[in-house]
Amino acid sequence: MMRQTALFPSLGGFLAIACTLAIGLPPCTMAADAGQQITVQPADNGQALVNPGMGWTLQFYSNSIENYGSHLEPSDTLDDWPGLSTIYLRVPWSFLEPQEGRFNWPLLDTPAQRWVAKGKKIAIRISCCEGGWRYATPKWVRDAGAKGIDFEFGKGPRPDGPLWEPDYLDPVFLAKLDHFLAALARRYDGNPNVAFIDIGSFGMWGEGHTGFGCGLTQAQTLQVVKKHIDLHVKLFHHTLLCISDDVAGPSRPGWHFPETDYAISKGVTLRDDSILVQPPPNSWYHAEMAQAFWPHWPVILEHEHYGGSKARGAWSGDLLVKSVEDYHASYMSIHWWPRVELSENRETIDRINRRLGYRLQLKSMTWPATIAAGRPFAVETSWANAGVAPCYGGGFWTLTLKDEKQGIAAVLVDEGFNVRELKVGPPGQAPVEKLRSQFTVAMRHRDPLGLHAPPLKPGRYTVFASVGSLDGTPQIALPLAGDDGQHRYRLGTTEVTQPPPGG
Repeated sequence: MMRQTALFPSLGGFLAIACTLAIGLPPCTMAADAGQQITVQPADNGQALVNPGMGWTLQFYSNSIENYGSHLEPSDTLDDWPGLSTIYLRVPWSFLEPQEGRFNWPLLDTPAQRWVAKGKKIAIRISCCEGGWRYATPKWVRDAGAKGIDFEFGKGPRPDGPLWEPDYLDPVFLAKLDHFLAALARRYDGNPNVAFIDIGSFGMWGEGHTGFGCGLTQAQTLQVVKKHIDLHVKLFHHTLLCISDDVAGPSRPGWHFPETDYAISKGVTLRDDSILVQPPPNSWYHAEMAQAFWPHWPVILEHEHYGGSKARGAWSGDLLVKSVEDYHASYMSIHWWPRVELSENRETIDRINRRLGYRLQLKSMTWPATIAAGRPFAVETSWANAGVAPCYGGGFWTLTLKDEKQGIAAVLVDEGFNVRELKVGPPGQAPVEKLRSQFTVAMRHRDPLGLHAPPLKPGRYTVFASVGSLDGTPQIALPLAGDDGQHRYRLGTTEVTQPPPGG
């Protein structure tokens, strides 16, 4: 196969036949004589997409194992929530290692497998300090000699306080935590079912807040941040790590802070758990901080518990959409009883789904109505990313031809352009990338050595486009009609003919 990718001039100069597609309708094709071109302009069907590295995250465990998946039956995987891609499991360390070296992995694996069976992923945070349990860090860690402080939530340190917060730099605590994280990494680092793992091993709720108990200074906080990032980076080599923006101070706006700059230097991305906690104008604080992260890694947003946000007058669908825009977010939480949130916010959810993460659009495609086997032919495509974030995992577009029995007859990958490079823009203003790809097919008896493989019989073939890996495996859902069930999208047909004598 010969391949060439280049920008091409005005599309009109190439077109002999054009058909514009309405939303929800399959692409149309028109018969053409040899030398003519077929053009389709597929419309974005507006559907929510479930794709790698983006989507809605259901807070199945949100600090308490009662929130918010406990009302779902084991058979209920919330299939009616559009764009749900990830199940978030946030629990205290003591729930997973109640005795030293004895682990309660079914707490994570049981709900996880319900969604893994549907092709979804999980995300994990393990916390060491909570407002609802005295020992989020296991009691046996304190009994082993780890230092800490008793405190009362909202009132600070108190000798007989009901809660206990460890000293996050205490050597006993760190040694026990390191052992636990090593066990966690053996199970989940590089696990294809895991989307990301939080660095949540210090501060209230795993968000880095220490003002409730030990009250670290800014200098001490930076020391803790570096130590706990290093612990995770040492053990998790293959799975995306993230850290809360609040480690730099929950309400300190700005672009760069030592804590988050250190995270960037270690390849750790950002999450903000404080969207719509407070009423406007304090709906969030760290959109500027996110600008250093989103060009490289997915940014994760968690809105406040929906009921609490409404009660404080902080909730706004328009502002939730704006947070996705301002942070260039790839993930957004479902932080309440999910069907209550869905029923009361469907229009907002639909708006977010059209922008959250990446949304690859095939704006147009032009190919020959007749392909002469053994001769190179060109296919022109136009692509855009209508989301707010890059397609971080990347991918390559593939032309697939299927025969009359829908068997895959040819898989032709353009290796010259990675969709990771598609730029994002404001709503409706995504830059369009125009490509010219060159392929060749052959017929077996005219090409005995297979120099222009794959060999095809003369006849009519259905044309599909997809985006995925370099071997032509589709991996990314596109907002198009005509999905063959594997994310190849039917666009029309072409005729493969014998080359002329001497051709």
